[in-house]
Amino acid sequence: MIRELDFLRELNSWSVLLRPILAMLMGGLIGLERARKRRPAGFRTYMLVCMGAALAMMLGQYVDSLGGTRSDMSRFGAQVINGIGFLGAGTVLVTGKREVKGLTTAAGLWASACMGLAIGAGFYECVILAVLLIFLAVRGLRWLEAAMIEKGRNINVFVIFESLDDLGEIIAAIKAQGAQIHEVEIERKEENQEQ
Repeated sequence: MIRELDFLRELNSWSVLLRPILAMLMGGLIGLERARKRRPAGFRTYMLVCMGAALAMMLGQYVDSLGGTRSDMSRFGAQVINGIGFLGAGTVLVTGKREVKGLTTAAGLWASACMGLAIGAGFYECVILAVLLIFLAVRGLRWLEAAMIEKGRNINVFVIFESLDDLGEIIAAIKAQGAQIHEVEIERKEENQEQ
């Protein structure tokens, strides 16, 4: 670890000033990319999550500095992680086409909270590496994911059809392309459901 940062690892006026600002900047940096893609959680959400997590860790250090009863700082972090699970679950949805949307957003919020915990604890070296790796994961590796999906051998196909009589035609068309069908799931639409 970098010894020159030891002063900022302690809870003092400079670290109390630096940590929330650093959390705000790092969380906002990740959030900017998500906002650019118009995701449910963007710039301000990531900023607030990271800053809130940093404050939770600083609170643990502050309580310890008061003397008397010692607190378990890991409990503060554990509660942040639990809270983020709730927040992240709100960003995940399953569409009518059985697609799951929002997992990257939820994972990004969780990673942003963990980054905030590291900032709050004064683990600055880790934060610099974390923000670079998180940014790489959400922005820089999309080409790798796209290439893997392109070369993938399995896909899910969602088809809406009027009658079960059309099912044979649809299956024949898929097999004519040289594809193998592993599973077919049929859901009947209720008469009173809207299109």
